[in-house]
Amino acid sequence: MFTSLLAEGEQILQTVGEKATDMGYTGFAVAMIGIALCVLLCGIGSSIGLFKTGSAAAGVLGEAPDKFGKVLVLVLLPATQGIYGFIIGIIASGSIEAGMTLSQGWAMLGAVIPMAVSGLLTGIFQGKSAANCIYAVGKQDSLGGKLIIYPAMIEFYAILGLIISIMLIPLVG
Repeated sequence: MFTSLLAEGEQILQTVGEKATDMGYTGFAVAMIGIALCVLLCGIGSSIGLFKTGSAAAGVLGEAPDKFGKVLVLVLLPATQGIYGFIIGIIASGSIEAGMTLSQGWAMLGAVIPMAVSGLLTGIFQGKSAANCIYAVGKQDSLGGKLIIYPAMIEFYAILGLIISIMLIPLVG
């Protein structure tokens, strides 16, 4: 009984796969997976970075609530990677269609990977860098404006991933 159910399930999957291929959905599916990964990985990077900066700010502000304005920008810096991933998701989703070939689907996945990887990694590392800057502001208030440059340098690489993905997406069609 189990083997007949398994054989029937395999037949159904094969039929669905053939229909999807005939209708051109395989390229569409690969492109959708790429776009989803980009948005997801950028969001994860931002979330981890914001966890680090938010935790650091809570510790500093618990002792010196007057430093809120000085640490706010440092706390929010890792949020930009999530925004960049969302922007790429919107741009890329406007460039896909149900009849995409498999090679076009893979091309779209390749086009969004620069933002996905750079968004994940820079969000995490920018959060770590900004958290240490927040601790420094907690010790010496006058460093607030000067220290923003360190996590901002990491932002540069997220922006490069954004630009590369924006340049590659139109080439998929």
